[in-house]
Amino acid sequence: MGSVAWLSQLAPPHAPSSASMWPPAPGWWGLLVILLAMVFAFIYRQHKTRLRRIALKELKKLQADDDIVFAGQMEHLLRRYAIARFGRDEVAALSGARWIAFVVEHGGTALQGEIGADFLRLAYGGTAAENRVAWLSGAEGFIRGRS
Repeated sequence: MGSVAWLSQLAPPHAPSSASMWPPAPGWWGLLVILLAMVFAFIYRQHKTRLRRIALKELKKLQADDDIVFAGQMEHLLRRYAIARFGRDEVAALSGARWIAFVVEHGGTALQGEIGADFLRLAYGGTAAENRVAWLSGAEGFIRGRS
């Protein structure tokens, strides 16, 4: 009888508290990180694609101009695209042969050598041989990012 009295003094049985939803388990944190990385990658890709589309549309509009105006406007368009795409720090200081080398390195291979030099001379008001087809090919290659 002594043990029964002792048992009656214990607290009544109760169910354990339910599992908390916060903080989530480590697997959920990993999934969240992966999903955020995918969202940022998608946004970045859309930004690049949008820049490319706008630049190509503007390049198409420029084709109606005469060669001197066309060269100047195309050079300005390539600069703006390069700054938007690669950043001001990487592009702003480039000029002359270094600028053309940058364009060629990033896909504008049709602007190599004398064609690129003629393009820049004409773009900045000098006289040069006009080669609109090669210039367009180089500009499109640079904007599309192909070699």
